[in-house]
Amino acid sequence: MSTLFLLFLEFFKTGLFSVGGGLATLPFLYEISDSTGWFTHADIADMIAISESTPGAIGINMSTYAGYQTAGAIGGVVATLSLALPSFIVILIIAGFLDKFKGNRYVDAAFYGLRPASIAMISAAGINVVKIALINIPAFMESHNITQLVVWKGLILAVVIFVLRKKFKLHPIIFIAASAVIGIIFRFGGV
Repeated sequence: MSTLFLLFLEFFKTGLFSVGGGLATLPFLYEISDSTGWFTHADIADMIAISESTPGAIGINMSTYAGYQTAGAIGGVVATLSLALPSFIVILIIAGFLDKFKGNRYVDAAFYGLRPASIAMISAAGINVVKIALINIPAFMESHNITQLVVWKGLILAVVIFVLRKKFKLHPIIFIAASAVIGIIFRFGGV
């Protein structure tokens, strides 16, 4: 099977089943990474960073990035369109029957179950991001020093941004831009 067709299938499946928004696509991206080898878990962390710092929906941005990384510009287009296609189809169907779905107890019951499932998938993906961004297992395995297990600069930066975001409620782009600058300083400034 061609890579573009496989991209279409994988991202169509992701778009169909990632209920809960863009971050709900993360478990699917990890599964795609594991099953195809198109990108690594570290690449997914980069996708998140780029997707969060660019305009648009995070799921769409990540699919574009993943598709581009896998098969160039056409791969980015295929992955993006195939991720969005299931939502488009479902919305067209639901719009046609909207009055029938309003107040339907089965639909309400389905959403009652889907909400916790979405939270669980987003939380699991968040834990994977923490493992990639804040935990350094290779350094720990090499040194057997427990202090090497945590990426301290990253952890401190995450906590500071969390606290500042809660306290000052500034726009997220301010924190994203500041984090990028701090990352450059940490990486190249010898801090």
